[in-house]
Amino acid sequence: MNHPINNGVFNSYAAVGDSFTEGVGDPGPGGTFVGWADRLAVLLDDRVPEHTFRYANLAVRGKLLDQIVADQVPRAKELAPDLVTFCAGGNDIIRPGTDPDELAERFERAVADLSSAVGTVMVTTGFDTRGVAVLKHLRGKIATYNMHVRAVADRYGCPVLDLWSLKTVQDRRAWDGDRLHLSAEGHTRVALRAAQVLGLEVPADPDQAWPPLPPRGTLDLRRDDILWAREYLVPWIGRRIRGESSGDHVEAKRPDLLPL
Repeated sequence: MNHPINNGVFNSYAAVGDSFTEGVGDPGPGGTFVGWADRLAVLLDDRVPEHTFRYANLAVRGKLLDQIVADQVPRAKELAPDLVTFCAGGNDIIRPGTDPDELAERFERAVADLSSAVGTVMVTTGFDTRGVAVLKHLRGKIATYNMHVRAVADRYGCPVLDLWSLKTVQDRRAWDGDRLHLSAEGHTRVALRAAQVLGLEVPADPDQAWPPLPPRGTLDLRRDDILWAREYLVPWIGRRIRGESSGDHVEAKRPDLLPL
């Protein structure tokens, strides 16, 4: 069983997951990504004495649950930080024929394994995809998986970063041009919500309303859809057909617990 959340005070943190946790969509220096986990690490670092906080980000884009469990979970256990965020299963869910019930059983085994070796394990739900054209049909499947994630969290005492209920990320400005990854602002809002879940006072409200957008015509929206399909959807389908992953030959950006 995890230790109780200690008012948001953690001296070490390891992030485990896929492109969402790696930070894809939130560009940083030198072709790297920042992302919500890095932004959460900064907020955690602010709560402890200078130079005492350490952070690792093991996440790699495109990884399936079993790959995350095989490659990242043992490393996270070895590092044995005060906090691990564990986000996995999203890439599995979008694959045809995936059974969310069976996926959740494997997810639970990983949470049990992590919980035996680290301080606190925070898990995340999937996003509500009602506004994402290419993923809208998966909404029920994601909701089923989310219910399992919450049940697992209850059994192991895990705090839950509930992305489904974070309504402000349903605005298109919260998403990158590929419509599959968050923008820098979207990642920022998730980091703020994660910090709230862990008991931190946050510098801004993740639920703050977006400024109004000027209305756009049907032709503009249609043009956007065509450009998006050409630039992002067709290459994504091509990788799937070839059995390739965006994470092939990509290494974890921060494999060791290091000061920020």
